[in-house]
Amino acid sequence: MISSLTIHTQRLDLVPAGQEILTSDLHHDSEELGRLLDATIPGAWPPPLLDDEALAEFVRIQADGSDPNFSSWYWIFTDPEERTRTLIGSSGFCSYPTAPDAVMIGYSVIDAFQNRGLATEALRSLIPVIFQSSKIRQIVATTYPALKASIRVLEKTGFLPAGTTGGGEGMEEGTLLYVVKRSQE
Repeated sequence: MISSLTIHTQRLDLVPAGQEILTSDLHHDSEELGRLLDATIPGAWPPPLLDDEALAEFVRIQADGSDPNFSSWYWIFTDPEERTRTLIGSSGFCSYPTAPDAVMIGYSVIDAFQNRGLATEALRSLIPVIFQSSKIRQIVATTYPALKASIRVLEKTGFLPAGTTGGGEGMEEGTLLYVVKRSQE
């Protein structure tokens, strides 16, 4: 079981998304989503790759509990000077179908908050939380070859290239595969 506590970083609050948060996002209820997250929901929400199909699957998995490794997080950018909280991104992970000791992670940030190091900051905080589960030995991520910023995020957070994907198992053919393994302690 992955932690259900909010993670606080220098600039972000990473809020675990329960059924109520995921459902309000799926229904495009920005007012309710903002209330639940205590944050402003920008007009640009949702970020790239967080579409209704993905959200519907998250809602289903959360409701039926079919994946014990599933977890979804919403990223709130906190600006202490302005005293604002803005929803800027999200991440989620689930069991990796071909390796029982692995999870697959995905993440996305709205355009206005990209290239600020926020995805790197979020992943650096999530990786140790994921590895708190003694069953998880590696985290897998995929990205498109053209998404250079995403590749940089993965590399800066310790992921190593592991080839390309052949499609299937929730991955699109030709995406790049990256892996970070639990350090040997």
